[in-house]
Amino acid sequence: MNIKHLFTEERAVSPVIGVILMVAITVILAAVIGTFVLNLGQGIQQTSPQATFDINTTDLTNGDNATITHASGDSIEAANLYVSGDVSHSGDSVTSLAGSGLGDGTVSAGDSFEVDASGSSGTIRVTWQSDDGSSSSTLRTFEY
Repeated sequence: MNIKHLFTEERAVSPVIGVILMVAITVILAAVIGTFVLNLGQGIQQTSPQATFDINTTDLTNGDNATITHASGDSIEAANLYVSGDVSHSGDSVTSLAGSGLGDGTVSAGDSFEVDASGSSGTIRVTWQSDDGSSSSTLRTFEY
């Protein structure tokens, strides 16, 4: 047996690399197809919007309403926007803004809505919740 010939032989290298690459491609394809088939990426699109809200609480102790204004950021569906805390918009402690007369149902920069927050002190929270209810985020908290 010629030892020198054994170390310089390269016939088996190419088929081994080819087999390894084919196995790797098969595994990657199976993972991608499995992800789509099992719908594992469904919650990825449910990210909370980035928006800024301002409040005008001129004199809440005299029974005035607090005016909350969408100052800047993403437009938000009114059905996904909630006001909670020491407030009353329709008699509830947590109120959806769906059907609150915000035009096309989307709260955009410049849109305002009023909540009854009369009292000496309290908290008002503006919260976003995803369509399926799987995630939510407090966009702004106001202390008065």
